[in-house]
Amino acid sequence: MAPPGDIGGLADQILAGIPLPAFLLDESESIAAVNAPALHLLGPGAQGRKLALALRAPDLLDAVAALREDHEPREFLLRMSDEAQYRVSLSPLPALGPGAAVCVMRDISAEAQNEAIRREFVANVSHELRTPLTALMGFIETLQTAAKDDAAARQRFLAIMEREAGRMNRLVLDLLQLSRVEAEERMRPRGRVDLAQVIASAAATVRGLAEEHGSRIEIRGMTPGMAVPGDADQLTQVFLNLMENAVKYGARGKDVTVSLRRESTSRGPALRIDVADRGEGIDPVHLPRLTERFYRVDSHRSRAEGGTGLGLAIVKHIVNRHRGWLKIDSRKGEGSVFSVILPER
Repeated sequence: MAPPGDIGGLADQILAGIPLPAFLLDESESIAAVNAPALHLLGPGAQGRKLALALRAPDLLDAVAALREDHEPREFLLRMSDEAQYRVSLSPLPALGPGAAVCVMRDISAEAQNEAIRREFVANVSHELRTPLTALMGFIETLQTAAKDDAAARQRFLAIMEREAGRMNRLVLDLLQLSRVEAEERMRPRGRVDLAQVIASAAATVRGLAEEHGSRIEIRGMTPGMAVPGDADQLTQVFLNLMENAVKYGARGKDVTVSLRRESTSRGPALRIDVADRGEGIDPVHLPRLTERFYRVDSHRSRAEGGTGLGLAIVKHIVNRHRGWLKIDSRKGEGSVFSVILPER
């Protein structure tokens, strides 16, 4: 057993080799030694203080008290008041004195948040698939029983089943695309893309939908040669999603405007594409969450328009991959402008 005066010196050698926050407690539950990572958690004056004064963590204090009783190492999850989460390992160190213990804390806040996001994502996907599946199963049962000899009912039910199957197919396709985009997000595209060509291609695809809504796609500032490093297919998808949204959620009979211009930014020269509608606009309270998976301002209207709730999430990740950023400006009654800013080099 080390003499009391040697505890700090020996502990410093032990703790210095631990990359995680770690500290030594003596028999009085004071912090006898602390490594650099733990100082960020406990504060610069932690050494020599009582643990109860250095860190507000009742569960940790209870674990230390239990350790003093049974001298058994333990691991447990510690949730802090600031919502941070730590995996704590608490072990007795009798060689450094009676009641001495070492505490190592691993921050798992990011892991816990990712796990919560994963659970929420799975729950959302299950919900989105369950609704059309339930409808399909109900109509199949009806066609097998009450409506099997009713030709008019069969046609009506088959049309609904086709719509619900299409909805599931769109969801699966968007999930696959989102997965691919997320997997590639850290790999910036190497080719160069003429944005005027990409926007013109996307506008041509959306033109039929716009005509159904009594609208037009008005394009401005499409000078050839305005190019950025990019993936042509992914950027086409970005502008398809934004134009389709502008048509679907803008005012019927009102044009959607797509404009392209150069812009100086803190990151250097960039190209800015604005997709503007003249719809009813979006309450500002919703704007920070619009790019979240499955977030909808009006879920009933979104589903009625064939939306999966993933379109803007896909846009966000594609724009991130291109080292650009997405800006959304909207006010109730004034329409919305979705802006994509992409660096020219």
